[in-house]
Amino acid sequence: MIRFISIIALFFVVLALSPILIGEKGYILISMADNIYELTIYTALFWLTALIVVGFFSYKLIKGGFKFSFKAWNTIAFANRRKGIATFNKGLSAYLLDDFENAEKLLAKSAKPARRQQSAYLLAASASAKQKINENTNHYLALLDKESAKFDKDDISNTLVKIKLLMNQQGTETDHKARLLIDDNHRQIGHDYRLLSLETILCITEKRFEAAIDHLPAVRKNKHISEAFVQEWEHQAYYGAFNDKIIKHDQAALKDYWQGMSRKIKAREAVLFSYCKVLAEQNITEPLTALLLPMLKKQPSDSFFNLLRTLPIQQSESLISVVQKHLHKENNSPQWLSCLGHLALMGGQWVMAEKAFRSLLKLEKSGHKLPYDKQDLQALAHALTAQNQHQT
Repeated sequence: MIRFISIIALFFVVLALSPILIGEKGYILISMADNIYELTIYTALFWLTALIVVGFFSYKLIKGGFKFSFKAWNTIAFANRRKGIATFNKGLSAYLLDDFENAEKLLAKSAKPARRQQSAYLLAASASAKQKINENTNHYLALLDKESAKFDKDDISNTLVKIKLLMNQQGTETDHKARLLIDDNHRQIGHDYRLLSLETILCITEKRFEAAIDHLPAVRKNKHISEAFVQEWEHQAYYGAFNDKIIKHDQAALKDYWQGMSRKIKAREAVLFSYCKVLAEQNITEPLTALLLPMLKKQPSDSFFNLLRTLPIQQSESLISVVQKHLHKENNSPQWLSCLGHLALMGGQWVMAEKAFRSLLKLEKSGHKLPYDKQDLQALAHALTAQNQHQT
């Protein structure tokens, strides 16, 4: 702007001095129809410059006014949307702060004004699910379905959240809805590990254990699914399948099913202990002992000890004998003392169980790093209660 003013000023200075220096004004004749206009060069240049200056300032004025008008119109027209976005952000903050009651209200309120219906309804459904208000959850999912129907293809992430919210309600009707959604997106199971995980869990929930087992190889191969989840689903699926064999058929059917499995699968602890748990619950002692004895004679892993004490083994004398032999060599071993205590407890040998757990507690004074856990303490309490030592 300063440069433009400087140029105009310089132009006028030159314009004023030129006639003096030249000594001649000069004339311009303009003929239009019957009219003739006579101007000096000085006058013509003056009016031309004046028109340019007026035109420039008019342009600036019109442009600034247009910007101001557009900004004012934008402020009025989108005020409701901006308010909706602010409400949506407050709801999102409340959700992240675990204030699910306020989050649900704010997100539902902001859905339409903020024009974020899918995200808002999805988060509102999740917030109501956290409060275990299934009626509200299903209401928001219904609204979400209406919004999703406006698009040719629903986002797989939204579908996954809907499936999970339905499954978390643990009802026959909601499980059926989740099944329909999974079946509608069945082609994605091989490409999306999240859908594969939900399919496996739902198969277990539906007690379709064979179908869940069919998914387990793909689950185990997927690097995105943790080993802890794989083992948990293996245990649930195989335990359900083993249990079905003996309940719906007989012991021979269970044995045939076990023997028909590959060695690699039978060697997995989750599968092995699922089978052992069914045998223990049905008090089928001989095959159970035949499986556990070879493993006890070696040096089992910590996970083996933890799984062994979950088995309701009623006849555990042969297993106790092996454990006692280990204790003769390692009399201060927390693992073997705990194992002995739990086996004795399951076999109804209260005194032996009490002695084993008391020896385990004493190891803490010997410098061992907390040799017992909550389950050991509960087992000791059980042994003492069985001997009418309630106060102890």
